[in-house]
Amino acid sequence: MTSPLELLAGRGTDLLVRVVAAACSDRELPRMAEELAGLVVRSARALTFCDVYVLDEEERALEWPGPPVPLGEGDAGWAAAHGRVRAHADGRGAAIPVHGDGGVIAVVDVRSAGPALPEDLALVTALAELFAPVLSSCRRLRTAREREHAAERFAERAVEAQEAEWSRLSREIHDGIAQRLASLGFHLSAAERALPEHHPEALAQIMMARRLCELAAGETRAAIGGLRPPVLDDLGLSAALATLAREAGDGPGPSGVIDVTVTVEGELEDELPDHVQTALYRIAQEAVGNSLRHASANRVDLLLEHSSDRVRLKIADDGLGFSMRDVLARGGRGRRPDSYGLRGMRERAELLGGRVAVRSRPGAGTTVEAVIPIPGRRG
Repeated sequence: MTSPLELLAGRGTDLLVRVVAAACSDRELPRMAEELAGLVVRSARALTFCDVYVLDEEERALEWPGPPVPLGEGDAGWAAAHGRVRAHADGRGAAIPVHGDGGVIAVVDVRSAGPALPEDLALVTALAELFAPVLSSCRRLRTAREREHAAERFAERAVEAQEAEWSRLSREIHDGIAQRLASLGFHLSAAERALPEHHPEALAQIMMARRLCELAAGETRAAIGGLRPPVLDDLGLSAALATLAREAGDGPGPSGVIDVTVTVEGELEDELPDHVQTALYRIAQEAVGNSLRHASANRVDLLLEHSSDRVRLKIADDGLGFSMRDVLARGGRGRRPDSYGLRGMRERAELLGGRVAVRSRPGAGTTVEAVIPIPGRRG
């Protein structure tokens, strides 16, 4: 029996060169299918038309060119469903299945101006057999990329849903608690003015209540800003991190004012999707908050670093630190892991296909490092 290569060699070395060049190219679907169709028309003697249909991911229809062809419909659909050659009723061509990955993966549909020559159909069958592994690889690559894109869309929607809920909470706090605290402060001021001067004890209590009300109002405003910082929407991640550092540095540390720095390296921030910027900001927000609330840190350094296919965020403090062995021994349970929010940071990064690493030792500070791939630029 003549092999496909021998059959193609009979048409000349030029055809073999074109076949090898196409098979070794880095073209993806549908370009590879178009390349095969072009080779068929250029190589056959009497064939004037060729379409290459590729089975879709669900294996229910043939794709390209034109509208999908359901399995079993028409000559191409019949050939795909039964795995056998289906000659056209007028004798001017046939639909030839391409086998791979344990079944039919594509159909080569050819037509001619007159009756199809047997040697042309044999040539098409040989080309289909040679291109079967290439088309199989193209299909697997397409499936992998479609699933990657679906995962990215899911992550984007998940982050957007989280942020929408935080925005809703922010509005409710602003329109509810914040307004009532403002009203309470107004009434306390009115009561202070109306109180006779010979009631010093009552006056002192009212002044204390006013101070508590002002503190509660300040904490409420900070909570609203933390739930959805406007600077993240308006100016982007770098500016949001700078604002976070400035606000964190306003508070006193164990031995004075906390020193919080931000360093940005790389120039790819404009290409970061909004949901990636949001996730990175939330990780930084949690890590910086942990450094201030639990680690008694005097210094916190943030590094935002962009490369061609990923973004890295590192938050390092000089605080008390903790034993990672103790955290792992508790299995993520107990006060310490919850207070450090390790699970939440890791879940945010993993949702986007990234990771968070935490390094810490008692008395040696803590470093949180998040690495997230940039969608569409993964190596």
